[in-house]
Amino acid sequence: MRAARVQTIHQPALCAVAGTAIAASRNVVVVQSIDLSGPNGSIGRDYVAGITTYFDGINQKGGVKGRKIAYIVKDDRGSAGDSAANVSALIRDAGADYVLGAIGTSANRAILSTPAFARSRHQLFAPLADSSATASARAVFWRPSIESELLHLLTHFEKLGVSQVGIALQLLPDNTRAFEFLKSEIKKRNMRLAGVANITAHPEELNTQAQRLAQSGPRLVISIGDTIAMAQFLRAYRAHDGSTFVAGTSLVNLTTLSEIAGRRATEWTVFSQVVPNPARAVSALQSEHIDMMKRFRDEPVSSLTLEGYAVAKTMVSLLQIDETSSAPLAGKWGKLDLGGMIVAAPQQGTNLSSFVGIALFRPDGSLMF
Repeated sequence: MRAARVQTIHQPALCAVAGTAIAASRNVVVVQSIDLSGPNGSIGRDYVAGITTYFDGINQKGGVKGRKIAYIVKDDRGSAGDSAANVSALIRDAGADYVLGAIGTSANRAILSTPAFARSRHQLFAPLADSSATASARAVFWRPSIESELLHLLTHFEKLGVSQVGIALQLLPDNTRAFEFLKSEIKKRNMRLAGVANITAHPEELNTQAQRLAQSGPRLVISIGDTIAMAQFLRAYRAHDGSTFVAGTSLVNLTTLSEIAGRRATEWTVFSQVVPNPARAVSALQSEHIDMMKRFRDEPVSSLTLEGYAVAKTMVSLLQIDETSSAPLAGKWGKLDLGGMIVAAPQQGTNLSSFVGIALFRPDGSLMF
């Protein structure tokens, strides 16, 4: 059984959005602009599938206090400009009650800076972005910070006796904070920074940087950068070092990474994860997510479908506290148990969830938690 209540509306179809608002005037209208067909399309599609699945289940039970959830999604194709335009249109034409975030710092900053969003009382809920780089009083982050993910990676390998760490850095302003934080933590733990490879767009220079880092003898290399930057680095680095662990964070698009770097290059790579293993029914949340995905969807589970499912469950839980305004999403509540996973109202500098795990990239492209 598959329920298709999510409407994916592309940029030209603004009249369809307006029509939906009229038909769903008594619904709770949740809108989102997210990459469904661009460079992070596989991340966006999985995230939306998880959100849709939870909302479908709630609607089948009668909705939130008798009000169904109308979830309207527009594809921004990975363009920050489209993200801003989409959200502006959805706020104006769809009667949006709640706005879910996009993928990446640029897209979410663009949304937050739009006049339509600025004039509204909306909060941007659960962006898939680095909360430090996208910090705003109008953004409520569900996933842990990138600092939390980097700490978890360091702690994991420190326990394995790893003391020499290399860093692969994509030279972007948004990465500076994470880079300085990671260097500081390496020093604080009496680990040694073996070297830094700057990820450049020039293949020859990148190869030189990768070779120099490999020769410095790291036992772990942590990549700070986006999916394409990590893929390019891996492809260069594996020519000089085929077995050292290379680590990335949870928003690396594994499909794209494998396509660019190649399956052999992704062996011995590990990733921090912000949800538990989506394929194992260990907790009530994990079991529920697996069952509901089988019931409502025809695609496999993933870390991103579970994250989307947990985000939607968090939102609905807060609406059941008080669905009259967006205020509950801002933090006027305590803790919620999603079924073995706890989220808490954010204090200054914190996010709703603090869960971080780690997973190994298998040769077949799947993750082993």
